[in-house]
Amino acid sequence: MLKRAIFPALCLSSLCQFFLAAPSWGQAAEPAPAPAAASAEALADAAPAAPEQILVVGQKPGPGMWKVTKGEHVLWIFGTYSPLPVKMQWRSHEVEAVIARSQEYLAPPFGKVEVGYLKGALMLPSLIGVNKIPDGGTLRDVLPADVYARWLPMKARYLPENDERERPIFVSNALFTAAMKEAGLTTSTDVRKQVEKLVDDRKLKVTKSTLVLPVDNPRQIVKDFKKSQLDDAACLASTIARLETDIDAMRLRANAWARGDIEGIRKLDFADNEKSCRDVIRNSAAVRDNPTFQSAEPRLQAMWLAAAENALEKNVSTFAVLSMREILDPKGLVAMLAAKGYKVEQPE
Repeated sequence: MLKRAIFPALCLSSLCQFFLAAPSWGQAAEPAPAPAAASAEALADAAPAAPEQILVVGQKPGPGMWKVTKGEHVLWIFGTYSPLPVKMQWRSHEVEAVIARSQEYLAPPFGKVEVGYLKGALMLPSLIGVNKIPDGGTLRDVLPADVYARWLPMKARYLPENDERERPIFVSNALFTAAMKEAGLTTSTDVRKQVEKLVDDRKLKVTKSTLVLPVDNPRQIVKDFKKSQLDDAACLASTIARLETDIDAMRLRANAWARGDIEGIRKLDFADNEKSCRDVIRNSAAVRDNPTFQSAEPRLQAMWLAAAENALEKNVSTFAVLSMREILDPKGLVAMLAAKGYKVEQPE
């Protein structure tokens, strides 16, 4: 649930993967949900020749919003999804209407590590080589033979210049990014940016659930990370498996999101390679033995839930954004609100 935000060179893989709320690799990750003027067939193209226009009108924005109520007070939750087509344009009149009549916007939960300028500067030399396999090893040395054999055609197709000296978790991130680019998909969509521009234009009160995690010994954490043996072969293996089987399903989910087809999204299981990669960092000594990191996720959940309950208490209408994965997770934030007794209604 925590979004990536760690000190420099680690952001592409290691500790940052631990701080993903809505995992950037297939979020449903930054997932989410009308009829669209653009056809599903057009969206399904791997690399659209021209920008695709998705104009969400009428009663169903693409996807409709979840409705959480307490008496006459309502919290509307819009679900975001990624990857989506690179050139897709999005607009939802229903989202605009809800923002226009709301009193507050709840931003998605976010966690960031605070190092401090001086400590960050002193840490920079230790970052050299942080992405490399220890002791001069290569992927052939650290991957099981069957995983390495499956990696080779992926390398030839997506990362032909890769020298195989980076840790599997770093390679996994680069591989997924390159594959999404070839497929005409991206996890860096601007749907949330457009939503927040609407919020800003309406001068809506913004409540952020931001958890700042101070790190007193960043150099030591980096040193521990560099010398540690990470069990990250599973991370690369799960990414390879996803690219072998899931790219078409990603396109189908993108189409389902654009059409507001919630059941269609539910039926397409999300490959959980994000969990494999996050677990690599959770289980590393640098994170496992640091209580600041270990307690971060439940603290961030509690922070967002408190903001949601406060909004439901005082506002007639509140608007929020969460990832589709978070919304559909039976143990996620929406499920937690339901468990507290709030009425939760899924869009039709």
